[in-house]
Amino acid sequence: MAKQNPEIDKITLIDDNGDETLYEVLFTFHSEEFDRSYILLVPDGAEEDEEVDVQAYIFNPAEDGEATEEDLLPIEDDAEWNMVEEVLNTFLDDDSNFN
Repeated sequence: MAKQNPEIDKITLIDDNGDETLYEVLFTFHSEEFDRSYILLVPDGAEEDEEVDVQAYIFNPAEDGEATEEDLLPIEDDAEWNMVEEVLNTFLDDDSNFN
């Protein structure tokens, strides 16, 4: 269900103050239940054992798989958030994702 990219993809997000932050793509996945794709991001350079805030978005990439910040939409539905958190927790519990 989750796809971890073989090469680390990165994306720059710009906050409300105009500050840019570079993130690494943790993984992407598609939910059949919500018929949407999602992307989970961690700050660039975060260590495996470092506690970080994971950013999650609805992900609408172009057909070639490329995406920009405009292709990321906020998750506003509680049911979607719960599903994304479950997928993230399953990913984090699987030690093979960190080898």
